[in-house]
Amino acid sequence: MSTLEAHNLFSVKGKVVLVTGGSRGIGKMIATGFVRNGARVYVSSRSAKDCEKTAAELTALGPGTCIALPANLQNVEDIQKLVTELKSREQALNVLINNAGAAWGESIDTHSDDGFTKVITLNLQRVFTLTQALLPLLRAGANKSKEGTTYKDPSRIINIGSVEGLGALERARPRNLRLRRRESGLHHLSRHMGGRLGREGITSNSIACGLFMTKMTAHTAKTEEGKGWIANIPLGRSGLPEDVAGTAMYLASPAGAFVNGATLTLDGGQLVNMPSQAKL
Repeated sequence: MSTLEAHNLFSVKGKVVLVTGGSRGIGKMIATGFVRNGARVYVSSRSAKDCEKTAAELTALGPGTCIALPANLQNVEDIQKLVTELKSREQALNVLINNAGAAWGESIDTHSDDGFTKVITLNLQRVFTLTQALLPLLRAGANKSKEGTTYKDPSRIINIGSVEGLGALERARPRNLRLRRRESGLHHLSRHMGGRLGREGITSNSIACGLFMTKMTAHTAKTEEGKGWIANIPLGRSGLPEDVAGTAMYLASPAGAFVNGATLTLDGGQLVNMPSQAKL
């Protein structure tokens, strides 16, 4: 059947996509993958300059297009403005990728209340706030089957989290309080939304990312601590842009239409790391 050919099975051509935190890092990797495969992608981040730069760069790559929608997602008012602007441009949204996040690395003894609130607000609460505000567009983006009783091509919510929300990785990052508390909540929220919204033609899944080289990790990766990160990954390397872009596109394509409430681990085996036979 023609629908089982790879160019159809994994196609995201023509889909309307919003990527938060899409001007750099993992968000930009994902946005690039969608644009290169014919999607119309909106990228959002706090910096209007970075958004515009990324949008111009990715549109030049084509064949899809990229549009900047800058917003500080910490603020509910900015979320409302973003949604209003998107509604003025699009009648439907096919894929929402919640990737924007903040980090605050302190030990449990010194961690500030403000830092805790900032991370939880942006990385967890605002995922819900933005998703809730975009539900009308996501419902409009869901395509029913010919019979009209099921959703052959549902809209997608893809939440970008961390592998540290799935297990206790004290060996690698013993001081890392900032991630586990929100990552576990994000994965659970994602599953809950999948169960609640699936009947309306909207799936919700999360990607639990391991180590990817971004502005946030690049400096530490060169230190002894960073070398330890790599040593703890059985595949012996960090994630590549095609790894995370390909995973997100799989979930957004016909191949991933029946995946709902799942958390895909994308860490090169970090979570299930075991010593080599030589060390047993």
